[in-house]
Amino acid sequence: MKGSSESNSRGLNNTSGVSEFCTDGSKSLSHIDYVRSLLGSHKEDNLVGLDDDSIVRALECEDVSLRQWLDNPDRSVDAFECFHVFRQIVEIVNAAHSQGIVVHNVRPSCFVMSSFNHVSFIESASCSDSGSDEDATTKSREIGSSRILSERRSKQLEEVEKQPFPMKQILAMEMSWYTSPEEDNGSPSNCASDVYRLGVLLFELFCPVSSREEKSRTMSSLRHRVLPPQILLNWPKEASFCLWLLHPEPSYRPSMSELLQSEFINEPRENLEEREAAMELRDRIEEQELLLEFLFLIQQRKQEAADKLRDTISLLSSDIDQVVKRQLVLQQRGSDVRSFLASRKRIRQGAETAAAEEENDENTIDEESKLDDTIEHTLLESSRLMRNLKKLESVYFATRYRQIKAAAAAEKPLARYYSALSSNGRSSEKSSMSSPAQLPKDPINDSRQGGWIDPFLEGLCKYLSFSKLRVKANLKQGDLLNSSNLVCAIGFDRDGEFFATAGVNKKIKIFECESIIKDGRDIHYPVVELASRSKLSGICWNSYIKSQVASSNFEGVVQVWDVARSQLVTEMKEHEKRVWSIDYSSADPTLLASGSDDGSVKLWSINQGVSIGTIKTKANICCVQFPSESGRSLTFGSADHKVYYYDLRNPKLPLCTMIGHNKTVSYVRFLDSSTLVSSSTDNTLKLWDLSMSISGVNETPLHSFMGHTNVKNFVGLSVSDGYIATGSETNEVFVYHKAFPMPVLSYKFKTIDPVSDLEVDDASQFISSVCWRGQSSTLVAANSTGNIKILEMV
Repeated sequence: MKGSSESNSRGLNNTSGVSEFCTDGSKSLSHIDYVRSLLGSHKEDNLVGLDDDSIVRALECEDVSLRQWLDNPDRSVDAFECFHVFRQIVEIVNAAHSQGIVVHNVRPSCFVMSSFNHVSFIESASCSDSGSDEDATTKSREIGSSRILSERRSKQLEEVEKQPFPMKQILAMEMSWYTSPEEDNGSPSNCASDVYRLGVLLFELFCPVSSREEKSRTMSSLRHRVLPPQILLNWPKEASFCLWLLHPEPSYRPSMSELLQSEFINEPRENLEEREAAMELRDRIEEQELLLEFLFLIQQRKQEAADKLRDTISLLSSDIDQVVKRQLVLQQRGSDVRSFLASRKRIRQGAETAAAEEENDENTIDEESKLDDTIEHTLLESSRLMRNLKKLESVYFATRYRQIKAAAAAEKPLARYYSALSSNGRSSEKSSMSSPAQLPKDPINDSRQGGWIDPFLEGLCKYLSFSKLRVKANLKQGDLLNSSNLVCAIGFDRDGEFFATAGVNKKIKIFECESIIKDGRDIHYPVVELASRSKLSGICWNSYIKSQVASSNFEGVVQVWDVARSQLVTEMKEHEKRVWSIDYSSADPTLLASGSDDGSVKLWSINQGVSIGTIKTKANICCVQFPSESGRSLTFGSADHKVYYYDLRNPKLPLCTMIGHNKTVSYVRFLDSSTLVSSSTDNTLKLWDLSMSISGVNETPLHSFMGHTNVKNFVGLSVSDGYIATGSETNEVFVYHKAFPMPVLSYKFKTIDPVSDLEVDDASQFISSVCWRGQSSTLVAANSTGNIKILEMV
């Protein structure tokens, strides 16, 4: 404790330059400096150079109010612990008195205790600063710091409102309990008043109570120096010393020097040194345990990261080995083919010619090897590859882990099956031959280990196959001055020879694709033009009847046209509101589906001219699509943000509901019989695997394609050979591949003024429709002004 006293004294000496004088002539410590000086030796070194906020945070980390500690209902009196706390406070008060400073607030709520029973003072005396000669900046800092600490202390005390002693009431009474008799009579506080307060504190340390009523009664009796029987019986020396400190006459109370020299403070206590040493040792052990816990936590996290990294490297090594084996097998097969061809040539042409051919073959192999190296080098240097390496990596790992889980799930029933065979008395030899672990493996066709390679490799190659979208032709129409040229839909016929456009100009225009590409005309005219009574929203060619095309309009009418004869064949008017989308079934060319704002999907037979079925929903239907290989199922997107997949043989309930978009689903397209992509005004496209639905719900898309902008308009969607084309409200066409969530290519339409033919800025323009030309690399795109371009991936 000597070291602690010296430390506190040094701290007080450092505050002398910024002390303030009270009205009674004694000095009061500057708040933060006093706190800094009294924090105790265990914190002093750590707080050198800290600002006021840092000190407050240091206090908040580990301290608890002495008032809370005293009023803990589970606290039992430990004489050594109580004396240890009391002596620290006595030394703090003595250090202040030695410099002529009256502490004033020697009350439990003005002290905090650390987890190691170190006591610190957090509230300086409140007195006038009229005599201060400090500058305004220092005063402002001290006042602000005092306010911060006071707020901190109040907050700390509010957090323990659930204790048996309500803090607000206790603090109000505490002020009265710790007020000396002379202060009650109007005399100013002095050093003797601090001694009186030490007596009250000593009493509280050795006389815990269990209820608020008892506490109030006991402290009221203490004002008259009446002590309860238990303290007189159990702690007679402490009770006698307490009465000395509580003497009603200030002159009869001991001074601080007398108090420190008293027999009570200095008498040898049983095993005191051992207890102090044990406490210090315990403190150090706790500190080391804290550090050890911290280090163990860091080690655990780093070990988990290392284990994950080790697993990742192992997975990569396994895949590298697998790909190398496949490569060697392919090279061997190529070598066998070359050897076979060379032998046939030797037989036909003789030894000399065969030798020359063999040399040529070797040169060819060398050239092919060099070409492979060049391709590999180009691949690694590809800016698109390096730019998207992180995303490609994430897709690779997602694909691998999905394949590993599927393989593990598939192996479990096989393992049970072979175990059952073995237990039923099969020979060990036969069991070992039957076990899948012993089956011969083909590095190329081993779907269990390498089944992921081919689709991933195909996707990677297709992602890197093209570098840009090139304009093959601009379709210049004769009515560009018409303000209503927005193209809502584009569709190619079954042979990719003609494409049709439809939009708000109420016209269906049929163009011959090759003639537009080859002819550099100033204006292109459609080969056929069909007029509708209403704005057109959708169009679809019959995949069987080449000249038949169907359209939908804003009045809710579905129309079937004969392009060859330029006439309307059938009108179907059962929808009550605008029809957004129509689609022919490829498997049944007489079957047509339509989706409307009236919340219904209708199935039509073009031979009958009437609907043959209806699926009713609660939200607007924005798009419908048949799978290419079946007329028994149908998918559609809705304004309720969902995609529905129905088996038309049971149209009452959806076979699968895909949930993932957070805005209207504007388009759906099948990539194959079990995979489809949906577009939404939430700025995303999502790829769905119908086989992954659980209990009829799929909430996990394979990918979310992002890069384009789509928040309010229908911008088009089309698929071809794994490529997905969509528009953007930035007047750009974006192309994705199903294997990766980032764009493969993009092309921005230039905004051209139709009168001046000059490029202008127009943020209102957007791509309104796109369509691939069959399974080719060519697509047609149109924007909101009727500007149509034929683009090609190159």
